[in-house]
Amino acid sequence: METISSMDQFQQKIESSESFLLFVKTDHCSVCEGLKPQVEGLEPNASIPFYLVNAARVPEIAGQLMLFTAPVVILFKQGKEQLRFARFVRMDELESRLGELEAELNG
Repeated sequence: METISSMDQFQQKIESSESFLLFVKTDHCSVCEGLKPQVEGLEPNASIPFYLVNAARVPEIAGQLMLFTAPVVILFKQGKEQLRFARFVRMDELESRLGELEAELNG
């Protein structure tokens, strides 16, 4: 999972019209730390890239995406938010939705 460390870097991902998964965490968040390895476990089988951002270190992203909690997992398709999971993420649902997004992209 590549780390996004600036608002400019995030804007480049959006503007390139690429589809991707964004995992947003913050400092001192035990739920974030518990969920991160589970989400990372989906990455090897995914055809879209996964990105990580720490909202405490890049607060502009939290503002732009209107994030009020963490963790948040957002699926982007061609630069637009398609789906958002916040706080307690059901991994089976995330995996299913990720598969649907990839199916749309591939075919």
